[in-house]
Amino acid sequence: MKKRTRLKRALLLLPLLIAAIAIIIFIPYKKALVIQYQNTGKVLAYIPFTEEEIFKIKYTHSIHLSDVVESYKPTKDLKIRQYELMYEDFAIGMPDNASAGEVFEQKDGKYYIRNMNRVFPHFDMRTGKVRANHRIVYNGTEYPMAGFIEPGTWVRFTIDKINIYQQLEGVNILEQ
Repeated sequence: MKKRTRLKRALLLLPLLIAAIAIIIFIPYKKALVIQYQNTGKVLAYIPFTEEEIFKIKYTHSIHLSDVVESYKPTKDLKIRQYELMYEDFAIGMPDNASAGEVFEQKDGKYYIRNMNRVFPHFDMRTGKVRANHRIVYNGTEYPMAGFIEPGTWVRFTIDKINIYQQLEGVNILEQ
């Protein structure tokens, strides 16, 4: 009789245990910079945010072959705010001045547009195949994107909360 009671309890608890595990695995909880494959939502790579939430995209401009650095930070509502742009040459594709409310500076041979407040729900990018050498800069360390994303791939950058399954699916860039 006791064995049947234990078996019934175990059978009753099993669905609860399975539901609890599913909740733990699939409920998003970790705020991260997420790099998705195109617009599919499939996580290719991510940077889990801790205290530092500023990140930069650094690349070599294809025409004037000098570095460009775009600086971003997440907003409270999980959007991406560009707050600075740094470049070395006035050439095709580069701004010649700041927009309203922004500050243009020249310092040590580089040009800066600061005080930017350009907010995006996400932004898309095709990683460079030849010269761009796209890098993500986080906490002062550069992470070459070619190390975890095939050159030429169209990716989408978002700020999102991710779950354990998505973390297992994508590459934690900080562990590269």
